[in-house]
Amino acid sequence: MTHTTLQATPAYYKDPASALMRLARFGLGAAQRLWPALGVRLACRLFGTPLPPKWLSRRRRWRPDWRIEAWPFEDASLTLYRHPASADGPLVLLAHGWGGHAGQMLALADTLAAQGLQAVIVEMPAHGRSQGTTSNLPQFARALEYVSARLQQQGHTLHALVAHSLAANAGAHAVSRGLGAQRLVLLAPPASPLAYTRLFARVFGLSEATRAAMQRRIEAREGIVMTQFEPAMVGPRIHLPTLLVHDRGDGINRFADGLAYRQAIDGAHLLATEGLGHSRILKDAAVLQHITSFLA
Repeated sequence: MTHTTLQATPAYYKDPASALMRLARFGLGAAQRLWPALGVRLACRLFGTPLPPKWLSRRRRWRPDWRIEAWPFEDASLTLYRHPASADGPLVLLAHGWGGHAGQMLALADTLAAQGLQAVIVEMPAHGRSQGTTSNLPQFARALEYVSARLQQQGHTLHALVAHSLAANAGAHAVSRGLGAQRLVLLAPPASPLAYTRLFARVFGLSEATRAAMQRRIEAREGIVMTQFEPAMVGPRIHLPTLLVHDRGDGINRFADGLAYRQAIDGAHLLATEGLGHSRILKDAAVLQHITSFLA
């Protein structure tokens, strides 16, 4: 945990909902002192809520030539965006990160389509057009497994999975469990969800007792412990060509997180960038071309 990461975490919980977040901090602090069980439930709720909340922003417009599909999933839904070009090419599944949306993957989708690859973007539960108000890392992983299986059922071969940030963490876990991709691209992946709970607790002033109870509640509900998502656990079970892209100055997920995946996945290649931060790697022409060349 670096100072840069700790600075980025409270920044994530500010605009456009700064007043709401101040109220949440006050409410969590009061609840954990006066009614600890309620404080844990509220912490779990906030921890699983993508920000900014969907209701604070208008639905994003999408290009009319794309095909958009809503798939029921668990108690929410998934939204799939299919690129209109190269519909018969090798299929590449693209996934955004926590608090993101499908539009963040659009530049990469266009670049892939220009090279004859079929780009399909999945929008996770509680994000973008998808239904739901909360989600989490295990659900991201299940969603990727489900979408992959459905696409294969439709007769597609999954050429590659390309995932950003939290979806990269989820994607590595899903691939380690047998998700049938032929190649894997992890963009700015986080290495430790457990470490992030500690950062979350510091931002909202949670005691260690409340944080630990929140972790146990999430793990019990999802049926998986957080350490099972870390590179040392998933990396040795990934046996396909893997490309990592991580900026040295990433203020959300440390560059050391990308290094941890490179060390854990046999033969993984790391593209280290400078000055692109956490999100601009999704639009940088040189990065997009490097990914496309890796997938060609």
